[in-house]
Amino acid sequence: MALDFERLRETRAANPAAIGRALAERRRRDVIAGDGRLFIVAADHPARGAIAVGDNPTAMANRYELLERMALALSRPGVDGVLGTPDIIDDLAALGLLDDKIVVGSMNRGGLRGASFEMDDRYTAYDIAAMKRQGLDFAKTLIRVDLDDAGTLPTLEATARAVDAAAAAELPIMLEPFMSSRVNGKVVNDLTAEAVILSTAIASGLGNSSAYTWMKLPVVDGMERVMEATTMPTLLLGGDNGGDPDETFASWERALALPGVRGLTVGRTLLYPHDGDVAAAVDIAARLVHTDLAA
Repeated sequence: MALDFERLRETRAANPAAIGRALAERRRRDVIAGDGRLFIVAADHPARGAIAVGDNPTAMANRYELLERMALALSRPGVDGVLGTPDIIDDLAALGLLDDKIVVGSMNRGGLRGASFEMDDRYTAYDIAAMKRQGLDFAKTLIRVDLDDAGTLPTLEATARAVDAAAAAELPIMLEPFMSSRVNGKVVNDLTAEAVILSTAIASGLGNSSAYTWMKLPVVDGMERVMEATTMPTLLLGGDNGGDPDETFASWERALALPGVRGLTVGRTLLYPHDGDVAAAVDIAARLVHTDLAA
């Protein structure tokens, strides 16, 4: 997809205020519209230092290629919006790609991949006030709970205050919780149903109001039990693309049929598919979410 990167670079250098105007003037839509389901493409991984996809350790390192893949995904029917950190969202806004899209701001990126302080996941990207000021539509946080790491506590507290601020601003906020631990020095998320249920219970109680809280949960075996653990609207996350694509799509389809599931928030699996065909991968996922789309 042809994008004007020269103009983007010139805007960033000579006219940075234009980025704010592009965000303020974009055409907006209701978060819940049409069939009431959402398909969000995610690209907030690089800000955490997570640029690997599958066996490629630097797949997401080239920002221009990432933006081209994002632009292609956003152009496909049934894609409702994008999740990103300010650098990604500002690039997309300056390129004029956010009209009629839901824009989700990623908040806590301080827990860098592989760092000794990874569980102390400070809020180093968007805050609620900035998202309201810039006209974003949704907030997103990650909550990894490691009972053996004291860095979990400030993350929980900061997330509770983010939920408070989101509720006060009437801004939807999605919480992505995991029970996590270090295995051979690497943080690993527990993807059993029991662990996801426990993490959901912990995240659900954060803040002084849950009125604007959504969940962002992994698809695991026993997903029926997971969805019985919350009344909150839930988006499914896609994770990495290490598995068989057909099995992945089939698992999403089954989970999307469960009560409370409102759609998908997926990044690397669709932006960097095994066969390289971004449009085809995005189209398959879009039809799983929005079943009225033509094949």
